[in-house]
Amino acid sequence: MFGVPLEGPTNVLCDNKSMVDNSTIPSSTLKKKHNAICYHRVREAVAAKVIRIAHIPTGQNLADMFTKPLGGSTLHEFCKRILYHMG
Repeated sequence: MFGVPLEGPTNVLCDNKSMVDNSTIPSSTLKKKHNAICYHRVREAVAAKVIRIAHIPTGQNLADMFTKPLGGSTLHEFCKRILYHMG
């Protein structure tokens, strides 16, 4: 969409192990209907090798700075990693 060529599947990193298992293991069962509808599309994308889902520990998940209240040192470290600040 932005004109940037992509080669290979897009990496999707999650800190929720059950979400990773439910989306990558076709035999796993989903107990709630709204989850089943959402994961159906994700499973299709994984099977088509459009996306690749992997687990990332909570302490390394940069998306947490946008979704969770973090302490000053953790927030500062995440900002440095996102902005490539050297100093």
